[in-house]
Amino acid sequence: IHISKLRTEQNLPELPMEMHLVFTGNPGTGKTTVARLIAKIYYSLGILTKGQFVEVDRSGLVAGYMGQTAEKVQDVISRSLGGVLFIDEAYSLIVDKSDGDFGKEAVDTLNKAIEDHREDFIVIVAGYPNEMNKFLDANPGMKSRFNTYIHFEDYEATDLIKILINMCKKLEYFFEPDAIEYVIDVLDHAVANKDKNFGNARDVRNYMNHIITKQINRLVEEKETNKLALSAIKLADVTDVAF
Repeated sequence: IHISKLRTEQNLPELPMEMHLVFTGNPGTGKTTVARLIAKIYYSLGILTKGQFVEVDRSGLVAGYMGQTAEKVQDVISRSLGGVLFIDEAYSLIVDKSDGDFGKEAVDTLNKAIEDHREDFIVIVAGYPNEMNKFLDANPGMKSRFNTYIHFEDYEATDLIKILINMCKKLEYFFEPDAIEYVIDVLDHAVANKDKNFGNARDVRNYMNHIITKQINRLVEEKETNKLALSAIKLADVTDVAF
């Protein structure tokens, strides 16, 4: 993008570029977070005039009656012009047939908008890898808009431990040594035995919330109120907490 702008400044032909993106990966791998950063990057490069980030899923695009879906999509597009429209689980627009063909209506309307507003409108679609491939294969018009695919790998156990510790630091908690050893074993086991529903950082956040709840209940029973007690996560707080 930067080089293309330099070429334009030197009266060279503008490079043809499609800046829309496909993010694939399991939940909790950072797709939404990176999409927000992309909006800021494109804005700082002067590609977008506003740089706002609008996030929707199927429910934000599809209505229950013919004609209403197009209006709903147009409203979302209007809010997104000058910025990034992020569509999570985009494949659900074609997978769920329970409402007739309204999902296809949403895709067709979106496809036209991408062409009509190509100068100041970026779309990022995201979801599971296999489902996203099926989604784009089902609509050649949409597939032609997206040339850049970025896959977000699942986190390793060491990554999840770092994420958990960072969450603790932000809330000014700390794990006592035997507690963090227990947690490391839990995360190692979770990664080694993960299934298709594994939520990566999302599961870590839920796990941390369960630990905090257990710690709070212990503090209430023990009537501990000093700063050290309020900040410390003990072995009792993590034992038998489900991940």
